[in-house]
Amino acid sequence: MPAAKTASSARVSTCTEGDRLVLTLTGRWRVTEPRPTWQAPMDDTAPKRVRVEVGDIERWDSSLLLFLFDVQQWCRVAGAHCDLGALPEKMRRMLAQLSRSHETSVPFDRSENFFQTVGQATLDAWTKAKEISAFVGECVLSFNGLIKRPHKFRWRDCMHEMQQCGAMALPIVSLISFLVGMTLAYTGALILRQYGGDIYVADLVGISMVREMGALMTGIVLAGRTGAAFAAHLGNMKANEEIDAFTTLGISPIDFLVMPRLLALALMMPLLALYANCLGILGGMFIALTVLEITPTAYWIEMLTIVDLSDVASGVIKAVTFGLIVGLAGCLRGLQAERSAAGVGRAATSAVVTAILFIIVADAIYAVLFDILGI
Repeated sequence: MPAAKTASSARVSTCTEGDRLVLTLTGRWRVTEPRPTWQAPMDDTAPKRVRVEVGDIERWDSSLLLFLFDVQQWCRVAGAHCDLGALPEKMRRMLAQLSRSHETSVPFDRSENFFQTVGQATLDAWTKAKEISAFVGECVLSFNGLIKRPHKFRWRDCMHEMQQCGAMALPIVSLISFLVGMTLAYTGALILRQYGGDIYVADLVGISMVREMGALMTGIVLAGRTGAAFAAHLGNMKANEEIDAFTTLGISPIDFLVMPRLLALALMMPLLALYANCLGILGGMFIALTVLEITPTAYWIEMLTIVDLSDVASGVIKAVTFGLIVGLAGCLRGLQAERSAAGVGRAATSAVVTAILFIIVADAIYAVLFDILGI
């Protein structure tokens, strides 16, 4: 390390404790002043662990973060464990943002033991669960305020979002639903025609679309289309500090930005699911007519023998839940996005993954619940 020029200049003192190298940072770390540079130890003296501690630091800026980033990258390449636990929380958080913005092919640090890795993963999962719970609670309180004071709700924004996530999604929902109905009918026909049960393809398509595939495929389509759009929009607003401006003015981002989107999805998802059911049934009818030579009248009458109102109601209930999941995932990831273009992209991707994951989990829970209730 270079020698210090003044008493207040940036300094790094080192000491060795067995196989651990301890770095103590002191002085004033400014980009406009000379600072130490990281010099990797020789291979024969390379430490297995590197611990960074903060001493008497007067001021610091990105100069200190760049030094820590170099140390962290060297540790990953050398396979040494980089212990940053002694650093202030703000410093660790900014270093993490710097590391994410400079993604490279440097391997992860795998020198930590198994129990430490599991503990950190558990704490991370617990932190994310608390964030999701807090966000859902804020949305519930906001909805309660909407019930008490509906005249203060921005209905114009809600109508705009209903058009975007409802009417504008009809083409892709139509195509996906029709093709899913055709696929179900053709797959069922391969088996049923071997036993002379061609007509029962109507039962297969009808019950599958109404109870499962209609709401499920619509939810997945909207997760990729609308959920990602919500996350990108809110993430871009956060990057431009528009959400901070709302908070400064005393305007709740949940009331102003999240609730119109949630309400729009909760209202439009059941309608889109019912529309998807009809298109899926028509797709199955097309295969039945062209492949199995079953007339549309016979197909329709047979389908009505198996599909009743409880099946339709179960699909509608799932659709409402899936719509709320898509809206919550998109808005949550958008509000959590980092203030950069890369952060907005990651937020959109995370919103889609989160929405699809919770949609599948919710669908499995509903399947078990409906079976217990006999629906």
